[in-house]
Order: sequence, then C-alpha cells, then structure tokens
Amino acid sequence: MAVRKFKPTTPGQRNKVISAFSEITCSKPEKSLLEPLKKTGGRNNTGKMTMRYIGGGHKRMYRIIDFLRDKDECPATVMTVEYDPNRSARIALVVYADGEKRYIIAPQGIQVGQTIQSGSGVAPEVGNTLPLSEIPLGTVIHNIELRPGQGAAMARSAGAYAQLTAREGKHAILRLPSGETRMVLVSCRATVGTVSNSDHNLESSGKAGRSRWLGRRPRNRGVVMNPVDHPMGGGEGRASGGHPRSRKGLPAKGYKTRNPKATSNKFIIERRKK
Repeated sequence: MAVRKFKPTTPGQRNKVISAFSEITCSKPEKSLLEPLKKTGGRNNTGKMTMRYIGGGHKRMYRIIDFLRDKDECPATVMTVEYDPNRSARIALVVYADGEKRYIIAPQGIQVGQTIQSGSGVAPEVGNTLPLSEIPLGTVIHNIELRPGQGAAMARSAGAYAQLTAREGKHAILRLPSGETRMVLVSCRATVGTVSNSDHNLESSGKAGRSRWLGRRPRNRGVVMNPVDHPMGGGEGRASGGHPRSRKGLPAKGYKTRNPKATSNKFIIERRKK
C-alpha cells in the first residue's frame, strides 16, 4: 500500500497526497452486491437540518459487506480487490465453493487467488475467521465481534488491528486500536491480520474541492460566530472564545461524556489513552 505525492504544478496539486491504488485489481463492482445509497444532506424525515456541514458529494452505491463470515466449512477464493467509496479500507470479492459471491473487508497482504475460510477448526492464517478461543495469543486480528453472531463491530477501518493478549475463563482480553484493553467472549469471532490500506492516514486532500466530492461542506469555527449562534462566539477583534465547548454548551477537551453506569464498563479493563 503506497501513496502518491504530487509536484506543486497547480495550487490543487500542492500538498496533495493520495493512495496509489496499486493493490486494486478491478474497477467495476459486483452488481448483485450493490444497493442504492440515498443522500440526506443532513436533513431528517421532516426536512429539518439536524447535522450541519453535510451535502453534495459524488453519487455512490453501497457495497453489501459480509461482516458475519458465517459460511463455515466452505472455502472461498479471492477474485478481486476493490475500492469502496463508503469506507477507508479496501474490500475483496470472494467466491465460495458453491458459487456464492460476497464482499469482505480486505486484510493487508491478501492476494487474488488466495483461499480463505471461516469457522471452528480453521488455521489462524491471514484472512481466515475463527472464534477467539482458537486464535493463538499475541495474534493481530481485526473485524472483531462484541457479541456472538452479531457480526464484526471493532477494528474495521483502514490499517486498524487489535491484539489478543490473554484468555481468562470465558473471556478473551484484547488491546484495541485506541489503546483500550477490554474483555470479549471467547465465542466471538475475529479475522486474522490487519485491515488493508494502512497508509490512509498519510493522505492529504490538497484542495477544498476534494472534501466537497466526499459530501463535506465548509465548516466554520465557533469563535467566528456571534454569541447568539455559539457559546464561544462574540467579542471584539479576534477574541479567543473562552472555555472550549460545543454549540449546545457541553465542555470539550477533557470533559467526560461517557455514562458512568454503562453496562459495558465491567468489560473494560483499561480505558483508552488520553
């Protein structure tokens, strides 16, 4: 996974760093695994804007991703590695032995023609999905379930991975991408390896127009608004804005918003690093 850096021949090319797309083997998606994706422009069902700074963007189709990986005892062959406009990671089209096609999140290093499997008793190799009870300690994993049969919920974005550090009774202890250490049932499944497109964090748009293509509108800061619009607005000249807080008045930068009575607290051993 490499990135392309451009020479500053135009203002838009200056500071532009994008993916080289060298791992992609197919430019057209599988039609049977597409669904329409309707844009909201940040409006709810009554037409009222409930999310600011959303609108425009290129038209997209949603790729149906198999996060469950529940087709056991049936090997699949990787046909293509493709770009997905709806996520930072690459996706892979796999064809099972019975002819069924599915999209999965492509692990780092997966190759066309490679065979992958899922289920109990499968070898812990890159791309294979198996219960946490059967994965060797210290293994790097992604696409981790929080509840058995729920489907992958954690470590799904580009370059993300978690590490299986220990097992205690019916729980496995994982170190997550955020630095959090938590317990997950050993009957939950995970995929071996790291998520593809690990250089995604090195990309730089280079111009505002690329953000507009992604459906992101210009975002203005609270300190440049009037007092009626934002708690940090107003003041003479370039006022700093006072205590950092959201438009609704909730303090930012250090104020804990997590519910202290959250039921998942008992599974979290160590909170993420600040």
